[in-house]
Order: sequence, then C-alpha cells, then structure tokens
Amino acid sequence: MTVIVLTQCPVGLRGFLTRWLLEIAPGVFLGGPSTRIREALWSEVKQYAGNGRALLAYSTDNEQGFTFETHDHKWHPVDLDGVTLIRRPTDKGASAPAAKPGWSKASKRRRFGQR
Repeated sequence: MTVIVLTQCPVGLRGFLTRWLLEIAPGVFLGGPSTRIREALWSEVKQYAGNGRALLAYSTDNEQGFTFETHDHKWHPVDLDGVTLIRRPTDKGASAPAAKPGWSKASKRRRFGQR
C-alpha cells in the first residue's frame, strides 16, 4: 500500500499521479504500485513539487509495518531504535507561557495572596 499526500503542489503533478494512484481526497493518493514504480513516482513528485510539500508513506516489513519520507516539510522522520518518529521543529527562544489565572482554588489563593 502506498499513500502520497501533496500540499500546495501544481495541478499537473496531481494529474500525473492519477495515472498510477487513486485520488481519494484532494491531494491524497492511494494505491499499490511496485517498488520500482513507487520510487519513480516519488522522484517525479520531488522534482515537480515546486513550492509545495509532499509526504510518501508505504507498507514495509519492519516493526511499525510502514515507513515514510517527506519533501520540504518542517517535520522530519527520525529513526529511534528501529522505530520512525516525527521530529517537530521547536520555536527558538520561546519559553513556556506563564500560568494564566483560572477559577481553581489554588489560582484564587495565588491571585489574592492567601496561603
């Protein structure tokens, strides 16, 4: 099973993928091509994606049962002891927000200086 998800990619690329895969939602393609065809499709997607983003997920024989690749995503796959996880970028210099005053008893005590 192969899934390709396109975001902000040219319409012509979507038309190209419909030759091999079924478009089940706008920009979401699903099918079962061979490994050779999947790799050829992915290289075409990376070449013609333009300013868009693309994600390829396909079934394979590993612990998770699938693997995936990304193109121009901010989130990147990272292998951690044989399990692929997604690393999201962090905001540099952003600290945790201060606690907002709420309606809990502890919040009221903090606000009014009671202990």
